[in-house]
Amino acid sequence: MGEVRPIVYVGDPVLHAPCAPVTRFDDELATLVDDMFASMYAAKGVGLAANQVGVSLRVFIYDCPDADGVHQVGVVVNPTLELPPVGERNLDPGDEGCLSVPGQYAPLPRADVARVHGFDASGAPVTVEGTGLMARCLQHETDHLDGHLYIDRLPAKKRKQVLKDYEASLVG
Repeated sequence: MGEVRPIVYVGDPVLHAPCAPVTRFDDELATLVDDMFASMYAAKGVGLAANQVGVSLRVFIYDCPDADGVHQVGVVVNPTLELPPVGERNLDPGDEGCLSVPGQYAPLPRADVARVHGFDASGAPVTVEGTGLMARCLQHETDHLDGHLYIDRLPAKKRKQVLKDYEASLVG
């Protein structure tokens, strides 16, 4: 079991820049992954990107149900996201939230099916497919590694409202 690391919040520069590819699959990476799982579970999340614990590497973890309620648990290192072509893509209009913008949710259409290709913590190739919430998770976590938060995809007015509500929650 890893150690719980503090979650980094919106505004921290590590969340707003692309993460570096992982080049070494070693004990340091294994420790990071263990710590990320401990941190995600402590924060009651379903996914977590390395930059959300202040580490600018292309790694994310997940423990998330798919559209059928089946939980998938794992890690993806250096992920590449694959979505259905635009003309064949169905959008899930559901709400989205983020451990780095705690307590805030907003409707954000995302593809209802997604796939990522990458590696596990030991360097073996993996492909993870998701539907429903799991598809949203794969897209959300890959966005993190590219330096984007879900609020960056919201219309400007909605984004400003989410940030205003988040800031108000810090004061109250």
